[in-house]
Amino acid sequence: QVQLVESGGGLVQAGGSLTLSCAASGSGSAANVMRWYRQAPGKQREFVASITRGGGTMTYADSVRGRFTISRDMAKNTVTLQMSSLKVEDTGAYYCNVETLWGSHYWGQGTQVTVSS
Repeated sequence: QVQLVESGGGLVQAGGSLTLSCAASGSGSAANVMRWYRQAPGKQREFVASITRGGGTMTYADSVRGRFTISRDMAKNTVTLQMSSLKVEDTGAYYCNVETLWGSHYWGQGTQVTVSS
């Protein structure tokens, strides 16, 4: 089992920056790929960014590439999403997802990001 706790959400003006963090506990050291997803009101959850074990490969959604940066700390079992040049359309609940070495998926409870115009 892996428990995930996100933090760092909040209210920010358009053009501003925010950093989200996700801490994995339990079997967090077995985290393989770590991902961020988001869900805006009335919309489906969508992929934002991912990072492989060891941090070798980062992947981004087209909508955030160049503005968001994903990173992870293997020693602390954490993944961070640095968000800059935020837009109103970045508003939503952001969820951390972990895929373990044995293929199981775990989700955090989400943290709200609201970007005002």
